[in-house]
Amino acid sequence: METRKVDLHSHTNLSDGFYSTEELIYKAKDVGIEILSITDHDSVNAIEEATSIGREVGIEIIPGVEISSDLRGIEVHILGYFIDINNKELEHYLMFFREERKIRASRIVDKLNQLGLEITLEDVMKIAKNSAVGRPHIAQALLANELVGSYQEAFNKYIKNGGPAYEKKVHLSPQSAFKIISDAGGLSFIAHPGNMSQNLIKELIDAGADGIEVIHPSHSKDLIRFYRGIVNEYFLLESGGSDFHGGKRNDEDNFGKHYTSQIVVEAMRSRLMRNSA
Repeated sequence: METRKVDLHSHTNLSDGFYSTEELIYKAKDVGIEILSITDHDSVNAIEEATSIGREVGIEIIPGVEISSDLRGIEVHILGYFIDINNKELEHYLMFFREERKIRASRIVDKLNQLGLEITLEDVMKIAKNSAVGRPHIAQALLANELVGSYQEAFNKYIKNGGPAYEKKVHLSPQSAFKIISDAGGLSFIAHPGNMSQNLIKELIDAGADGIEVIHPSHSKDLIRFYRGIVNEYFLLESGGSDFHGGKRNDEDNFGKHYTSQIVVEAMRSRLMRNSA
């Protein structure tokens, strides 16, 4: 089978990525990616435009999304692939959680104000624009207002997990995330499991995950072999990609470097065909 460079994890500025949908597609073209999934957080708004531009430049776009869930107080990200972006239940969920993101951002801004940092929600939303607002936008607003010396300082000093201005997201259970993705015709994958315990991964598999993100910039060669072993042991699927955001993330070199193959995509399609038979 022909092997093509495939990246199944990327983000646009419609969530917490730096580049527009068009810019991301052309960057993918430049680094030789032939199949790309855009997996914005709580948003599928980039997919229609990406699909159209992808056709023009010869890049196949797989509809994707990244959803945050919670298992016993641990935040777990779930990647969904081959979803119907017009599914009503999915649309309802994504709209609800984008609104919850604004509420969370407002609470973080209030905490920052209490710490003496003069920033408003409007400052944050000017940067987020129509995207699903998140902590990266707050970090950029702090930097733009010259309240921190760097993007990373904003996270490390104020808004990292457990930081003085941190606020938890509203999450749903992994089972609910899996159901939403499945009902939208898609497949669910455990995202970047590098920091997860084996027990946690096993719980997610038992809860109904279709696969594991095996290739990720945070995974060593040993971890990749380990996760591939789990995939084979439990008859799961694998995915992989760069988790590319761009901008202040300093991850430009990851795009086109961390990728998977067309064989992985064909295995997904085969599973979907069996599921619908």
